Amino acid sequence: MSETLVSLWTAARRRLEAAGVDSPVIDARLLLEAGAGVGRVDIVTDPRRPVSADQVAAVEALLRRREAREPIGHILGRKGFWTMDFAVNADVLSPRPETELLVEVAMETLPKGWPARVLDLGVGSGAILLSVLAERPHSTGVGVDASEAALAVARANAARHGLSDRATLQLGDWAEGIEGPFDLILSNPPYIPSGDIAGLDPEVAKWEPRLALDGGPDGLEPYRRIMAELPRLLAPGAAFAFEVGRGQAEAVQALAEAQGLTTTTPRMDLAGIPRVVAGRRAA
Repeated sequence: MSETLVSLWTAARRRLEAAGVDSPVIDARLLLEAGAGVGRVDIVTDPRRPVSADQVAAVEALLRRREAREPIGHILGRKGFWTMDFAVNADVLSPRPETELLVEVAMETLPKGWPARVLDLGVGSGAILLSVLAERPHSTGVGVDASEAALAVARANAARHGLSDRATLQLGDWAEGIEGPFDLILSNPPYIPSGDIAGLDPEVAKWEPRLALDGGPDGLEPYRRIMAELPRLLAPGAAFAFEVGRGQAEAVQALAEAQGLTTTTPRMDLAGIPRVVAGRRAA
């Protein structure tokens, strides 16, 4: 009996379920689309379309990678974030839905038409900074990362979305040597305590770059480095917003307030976890 789109999708879903993948239905469909060269509409409107042996083999190759818990973004080479698609690979952290909260804060902070200057520390794939610049076409931004490989991905994403002329992407050690002032500073720094990384889901522990995960013994080391620089980098009245890990919001707020900055109630993610610490420098 020959395989069809729906039978291949069903078999892939069952295998991903058995492998412990969190979103087996969606991931199976994405792998089917990529491997068989079909679209979502094809699967929905013509589910019993026969697939060739070559298509089956291509899906199988991708499926084996996902069964090994390689992130779906690495397999497909792209990940959706905010309203855009970004190239991703093993050199960058795959952007996550909760990180979109940083873009939401940016939209609330930066009025349309304002030529703001934005800094993204630990820019990675560029997803945060480039999403903000796409929404605010009069703004410019600087993205800093300690990884040249990550910056290559960010530069490719900036070019892909026509934002290279407004995004300066540079190698650096957090804010060291960066010249302000900025109207908004954003960061999703590494915040996993070093000793906790091995116990994370395989997609993260095995496949994501450790440089983008390891926040030191208590997960707060990058925040200490960054907060010390904020008073000189923020313009008077300017804002900042940082993603934080579970249970870290209060400590990160304290670090900001120790530098004379004010903070607001942390923004909750969909799981009810305080996920973004935001605030301002006094006007």
